[in-house]
Amino acid sequence: MRLTTKGRYAVTAVLDLAIHGGQGPISLADIADRQGISLSYLEQLFAKLRKRGLVASVRGPGGGYHLAREASTISIAAVITAVDENIDTTRCGGEGNCKDSGPCLTHGLWMDLSERIHDYLSHISVQDLVDRRPDHEAEASAEPRRRAGGARSAAAVAVPIKPSRDDASLHT
Repeated sequence: MRLTTKGRYAVTAVLDLAIHGGQGPISLADIADRQGISLSYLEQLFAKLRKRGLVASVRGPGGGYHLAREASTISIAAVITAVDENIDTTRCGGEGNCKDSGPCLTHGLWMDLSERIHDYLSHISVQDLVDRRPDHEAEASAEPRRRAGGARSAAAVAVPIKPSRDDASLHT
């Protein structure tokens, strides 16, 4: 399986929005600067995310985007599928026509893997990733300094995802 740039960027942008959402509406230009993503690409992604009800926009001066729901209710799978990204490990796109108009010998294996990946990502919320950030504890302890006028670092966030299931179940 290969998750394309579209899915990765959508998850990154929504996570950035969740992290900085307490500051009011966030402009796509700010997300683009912090995450190194093209502004025009973000505009395309956010149009799809807005249509799926994951983000909402605020017009006018000081406008931008915010999450349309609580971060704890938005799954990573929902973000990926909202931008028309498939979580599919088959060669045939799940059609079952991978060999002579029928399923190949390993079609069932790859379909099962696709379902497990989708299930796994369905159980991880945007809030889970916010809470798992490596700098989350350091940022929380810096909050009193920020309120007193301290500077805020705007670094990109890379979050390792650990499987919640026993790896042995994937080999059965």
